Formats: sequence, C-alpha cells, structure tokens
Amino acid sequence: MEEEPVGTVIDDHAVPASIRLSDITSKFKFSEKDSRLQILDNLAEEATFHSKMIIERWGAGEAATFLLASVAIILGAWDLGIGEFASGGDYNRVFTEGMLFLKDMSLIFALLSIIAWVGVIVRLWLRFPIMRENLVYLLVGMFATQLGYISAHANTPNFPTNTGINDWTSVGMANLVLIFLSFVVVHRAVTETRDIHVEERHSHPDPRVVERARRDHSLGLWSLAFAFWYLLVNLFSWAGANAIAARPPTVEYNFGVTSLYVLTNILAIGLFIHILWYPQFMLGGAGDRIQSVRAREVSEDYTRTSPKKRQGICPICSSNTPAIQHPSGLIEVPCSQLDCNGRGKPGTTCVDCDMTLPTRIACSSCNSNTTITSHFARQEAW
Repeated sequence: MEEEPVGTVIDDHAVPASIRLSDITSKFKFSEKDSRLQILDNLAEEATFHSKMIIERWGAGEAATFLLASVAIILGAWDLGIGEFASGGDYNRVFTEGMLFLKDMSLIFALLSIIAWVGVIVRLWLRFPIMRENLVYLLVGMFATQLGYISAHANTPNFPTNTGINDWTSVGMANLVLIFLSFVVVHRAVTETRDIHVEERHSHPDPRVVERARRDHSLGLWSLAFAFWYLLVNLFSWAGANAIAARPPTVEYNFGVTSLYVLTNILAIGLFIHILWYPQFMLGGAGDRIQSVRAREVSEDYTRTSPKKRQGICPICSSNTPAIQHPSGLIEVPCSQLDCNGRGKPGTTCVDCDMTLPTRIACSSCNSNTTITSHFARQEAW
C-alpha cells in the first residue's frame, strides 16, 4: 500500500509537519483501566501533537501578536500612580466628553491600548486568511459579552451579589449571542469543513487509510480549548466590569479584580490565537473555505449528496472494469474462477469457492493488467 506523505502544508511557503497525530501514542493509557476513558487518551495524544506543532510552527509572528495583545490589555487596565479608576471617575460624562476629562496618563494609555488592539486585529486578519470571517464573528461575540456585563453592573455594581432575575437579562442575552456566534456558527463551520476535507481529499480504497485521516484531523482538543476560551471570556468580562463599577466616592482600588481581569484576558488571547491557528494549519494548505454545509449550499459552492458506488475505470484506456468501490471506500472485485459469481475484497478468500480474489484486473478492452487500486481516482492527502 502506498504510504501517504507526512503532515500538512499551511501555505505556499510552509513545509510538511514532522509528525502525524495518528503517529502519537501515550505511554500511559486511561482506557486500560476503563474503556470509557478512551477520550482522555485521545485528548492527551492531541495535547502532545498540538504542543509539538506549536513549538514547530509558531514563530515571531504569533509571539508578536500575543505580546502586542498583552500590552494592550495591561495599558487599558493600568491605574497605578494615576488613580483614574480608583477615584470612580465622573459618570455624568460619557463617550468623547468623558475621554476629554480623563487624566493625561489615562488618556495616553487608553489611546495606546486602542492602537495596540487595532494592530492585533490586523495581524490576526493577515495571518489566518481562511478564518477571517470567523474572526469577525468571535470578536463580535466577545464585544457583546463585555457589553452585557457592563449593563448588568450599571444597575448592580456588586453583580452577581444581591441581584434579581432582571439583572441577569443582559448577561443572558450577551451569552446567547456569544454561544450562537462561537459554537453554532464558527465551531460548526470548522467541523463541517473538516468533514468535507476528509471526505473529498482523503478518499481511499483502504478504509484504514480513511480512518487514519479522520484521526489526523481530530478537533477534540481544539473544541475543548474553544469551550475554555468561552468561560474565560465570561470571566474577564465580569472582572473588567466589576473593577470599574464602584460608585464614587470609592474607598480603595480593587487591585485583585483588576489583576484577575488582566490574567484571564491574557490567557484568553493565547487561546484565541490557537483557535484561529489550528484550522488554518489543518486546512489552509488545501485552500478550503471555512463554511458550514448550509452556508455552502446557499453560496452554491457545495451541494452535499449521498455518496454512490464508483465503477472501476482502466487507467490505460478508461474503459469500465468489474471492480466497484462502495461509499465506505471498500473495493469489491468478482472472483476470477469460471462459473463462480462470488465477490469480495481483493486478496481475501472468495466465500463461494474458497479461492483468493484477484488484486489485479485484466482489461477486456486493451488487455492491460493493472492493480485494482489504480482503477479508482485518488485525491491527494495533506
């Protein structure tokens, strides 16, 4: 059986990955204790693979984006030696009027933070081209979540203590927006694009090769990182709103909550880069567009149909041959013995006459004798 090339290609300038996910095996297996813990083995192997690929693939670009975002977060939250947040500010002045009455250092830091965030978004936009549409969805979801917590704290500065159902309305609505954009739109689009990618580009007569391709394209750990990122977005949105919600005159600056905001926000941006990077790494070299099946149907880029049997075609003269490939990838050939109508997988024993089924077929049109696998077009693998 022909061996597939190792790894994937991110873009035109990238090199194949040094190892496949399916090549990694954990030394300690939870499934040996209980078969229901197989998912933990899979996640452990994916964690090893992701770590190796991050070390191998991430460079100055990703580091610069992460550091720039971290600086933007710190500048936006900095109040030591200034006292703008600690004083509670003037809640009677909003938007541009409020900005004009900020203390000089607070204004400078705020503007620098805004500029840094613009730089981060531009860098992410350029670095992950196939995830650009999804980048916008995730940014909108994060912004909506922060607005939801700000709205909740506007009525109840100590949110979530001493709150009623009405105080949770804005947070609930914001989370519905975030869940829809993150999991219903982005996660679904990446998952279904992965499924189409494996189906179209990893078709193979040997089902073991197809199964290996599915394992190589697993999104288990990526999905877990997505869920953890969702929790962090809620945590830093609450911490950020809570840190500035106290009404003047304030007694002291809430350094603990501000520190929680900074740390969780920095961790969230690291996961955010990973969430954008992995689909780009896995699918970017193939030029796949990250869309759900429904979006592809609407845009007429793709119409999902039920897979059908494929008739073998002679690689020499293009005539039909008796070999058949089923939707699962399994190939069936007729028995070569006279008066035997048995069929089965090439190289196995015929169930009707106990003879070995052929692995090569002689074309009745051109008399060529070729391997059965050559009678079915094969997509290139990443």
